[in-house]
Amino acid sequence: MAPCVFIITGLMASGKSTVAEELARRFARSVHVRGDLFRRMVVSGRADMTPDPSPEASAQLALRYDLACATVDAYAAAGFDVVYQDVILGPRLAAIAQRLANWNPDVIVLDPSLDVVAQRDRDRDKTAYRGAWTPAALATALDETPRLGLWLDTSGLSVAQTVDHIVHHFGLTPRTRGETP
Repeated sequence: MAPCVFIITGLMASGKSTVAEELARRFARSVHVRGDLFRRMVVSGRADMTPDPSPEASAQLALRYDLACATVDAYAAAGFDVVYQDVILGPRLAAIAQRLANWNPDVIVLDPSLDVVAQRDRDRDKTAYRGAWTPAALATALDETPRLGLWLDTSGLSVAQTVDHIVHHFGLTPRTRGETP
């Protein structure tokens, strides 16, 4: 059986990391690829994304996506179910889905209300929105994102309910898929 590959995206503080981790835990042999890990690996010279990114920030984002996709490829080729989670908005989402097309990835866009995103950001230890970044500013990129896969308003859903909805939507049988062939 071919491994399952998921791409989970959405605004910062939409619940991507938590949902991706829980979804990955539902499978017998799985990996959670956190795209932001590749950004945090840059010790010196990191150029972070802004609403008006520099060429270097755009190049580093492209590198981050390339590294994440290569990691997804390697784990899926080894027979692991893979949940890849990152902020992938605008036309980049279609490009990444195409890059991973050999695995027929399921795309999930977490799309809670902007008020819920702002509240979740306030309630967590790290702050995603500072300076020019606001949920509304980032949401403009979400508006330009192709309507691929499952778009899910998680405003009123718990993590478990969100993952249950994903599992049901894609007709998955957790803990049985992705076993070693």
